[in-house]
Amino acid sequence: MKAQRSRGLLFLLLAGVCVCASLRAQEPTGPITPPATSSPAPSTTLAPVPAASIPTNAPANAVAAVATITVPTGTTLPLVLHNAVTTRNAQPGDPIYLETVFPILVDQRIVIPAGSYVQGEILEAKRPGKVKGRGEVRMRLNTIIMPNGYSVKFGAVPSNAGTGGGETTDKEGKVIGDSDKAGDAGTIIKGTAIGAGIGAVASRSATGAGVGAGVGAAVGLVAVLLTRGPELELPRGTTLNAVLDRPLYLDSSKVNFTEPGRASELPGPPSRQPTRSRSPF
Repeated sequence: MKAQRSRGLLFLLLAGVCVCASLRAQEPTGPITPPATSSPAPSTTLAPVPAASIPTNAPANAVAAVATITVPTGTTLPLVLHNAVTTRNAQPGDPIYLETVFPILVDQRIVIPAGSYVQGEILEAKRPGKVKGRGEVRMRLNTIIMPNGYSVKFGAVPSNAGTGGGETTDKEGKVIGDSDKAGDAGTIIKGTAIGAGIGAVASRSATGAGVGAGVGAAVGLVAVLLTRGPELELPRGTTLNAVLDRPLYLDSSKVNFTEPGRASELPGPPSRQPTRSRSPF
């Protein structure tokens, strides 16, 4: 029995020696070389996508910008006024409604036909003074509406005004009313003549006529000083030339006009003389 156990232990010992020898035979004899690292892949540049391949429902940033037509700064728009304006009751913020009376072309293409509506507003209104100063209105044009309903924001100021009176326009687009110097002089002369006649009749002498003339002149001067100068008037039908003070950009797909358009037939304002207000208020 003891002999069998001795042979079993010896067998296990020999088996362990064989396994160790086999493992040592599998160990590398040279230096250990670390595994090679892979080099980074070269960057890839994506080619642009052809416009024809972009779907119609693609995001806005994936669609090319819409082509525009530029109406340059300094372009003149001939207009006619639809609503009358007067310094007697005009207030800042009051709207102004006009209409183009002549088509505007860019590169032989009609971009603003006649009959397009223009909307603006009064920025400042000043009544004439009693001693000096004239009526003034400063306005700005902000929106244009084409006959097809296409509307665009823009900026323009009037360069002149055909009002039927003596109104003028300065470089800033302010419309300035006329004065009534001839009427004022006539008022004083008329008062002088009336006073002279009354004085001559009352005193039956040249001295009385002179005194009366002086009194009449003073009365006429007082009448002038106590009343306002002529109100600035822009009657319906007044013509204005508006000048763009910055470029006007139009969507080319919405200005496909083949006709020059047609403006409303508004009679122009009749010629008139400036008249000083009869009221001091």
